[in-house]
Amino acid sequence: MGYPKSIGTILVPIVVLLVSINYMPCKAQLSTTFYDNTCPTALTTIRDSVRSAVSSNRRMAALLIRLHFHDCFVQGCDASILLDGTGSERRSLANDGVGGYEAIDDAKAAVESVCPGVVSCADILAVAARDASVAVNGPSWAVRLGRRDSSDSNAAEAGTDLPRGNNNLNELIASFARKGLSVRDMVALSGSHTIGQARCVTFRARIYDNNSNIDPTFRDNLRRNCPQAAPNGNNNSEPLDLQTPNTFDNNYFLNLRVSRGLLTSDQELFNGGSTDSIVTEYVDNPSLFDSDFATAMVNMGDIDPLTGTSGTIRTLCSTAN
Repeated sequence: MGYPKSIGTILVPIVVLLVSINYMPCKAQLSTTFYDNTCPTALTTIRDSVRSAVSSNRRMAALLIRLHFHDCFVQGCDASILLDGTGSERRSLANDGVGGYEAIDDAKAAVESVCPGVVSCADILAVAARDASVAVNGPSWAVRLGRRDSSDSNAAEAGTDLPRGNNNLNELIASFARKGLSVRDMVALSGSHTIGQARCVTFRARIYDNNSNIDPTFRDNLRRNCPQAAPNGNNNSEPLDLQTPNTFDNNYFLNLRVSRGLLTSDQELFNGGSTDSIVTEYVDNPSLFDSDFATAMVNMGDIDPLTGTSGTIRTLCSTAN
C-alpha cells in the first residue's frame, strides 16, 4: 500500500534526516587491501570462478549482483542470505526467485582451497558482484573488504526490508534512505535491471492496469506471455531490458523514457517525479551512469558490515559454523 502523496512528501525528508543522524556505516574498518597479506590470490580466484560461471550462463551476472543487493538490505552485508534452512531469509517469499547461490558456493570452495578460513562469504558476495558486472561489459570498482559472516538470518526481516517491484517512488526513496543510500544511489542501483529477467508474477498487475503508464505495444507483447488469470504463467519470465538483456549498458533508462519499464518500480523512476532528471542524465551520458553505479555499489557494500571480532568466517556459505 503506497503512501498518499502529501504524506510521502513529508516522510522522505524525515527518513533522510534520521538516517543522517543515526546511520554510521563502518567504512573505516573496511579496506581494499584487506587480504593482501593473508590471502593475496583471493581476488583473482574469485574473479576466475565468476568468469567461468557467467561464461556458462550469461544470466548469472544479474543473479550475482541481485544476490549481493538482497544480502545487504537485510541485516547488512553479512552473507545472511546464503544461510539455508527453515526460517532463513533465503527461504523468505521476498527472496523467491533470487539465485546465484551455486556460483558463490563454487567461488568459496575455490578460495578455501588456497586460503582456508580466511575470506568471508560476505566479501566473496561483494567481489563476485563487481566481477559479474565486468563480465557483461559493466563498470568495475575497488571493493572494500573485511566483512565477516553472520551466524543467523531472519525471513521476516527480508519481508520488511527489501524494496518491492510494486513500490511507488516515495516508497523506493524511503526504503533506500533507511539503508543510508541517496536518491541518486537508488536510481543508479536500479540500473542493474539493464541485465536479468523478472517473472510474470512480479509485473502482471502493471500490464493489466489500464491506468498504468506503459507503452501499449510493449504491454500487449507482455500479455502474451503473462496471462491475466493467476497462477497461469506465474513463472514465465521476460527480460528487464528487452534490447540487450545480457549486456550492461544504459538501455534500461532509454526504455523508461518511452514507458517500457517492466516493473512498476522501474517506471516510477521516470513518471513525472523527482528522479526523471537523473534518468535523463543517464540516457544522455552512459559513462555517468557507469560511474554512479560503481559508487552506489561501494556505498551499498558499506551497509552495516560485521567487522573485527564480530561475526565469523563460515567454512560453507550455506551453513553456520
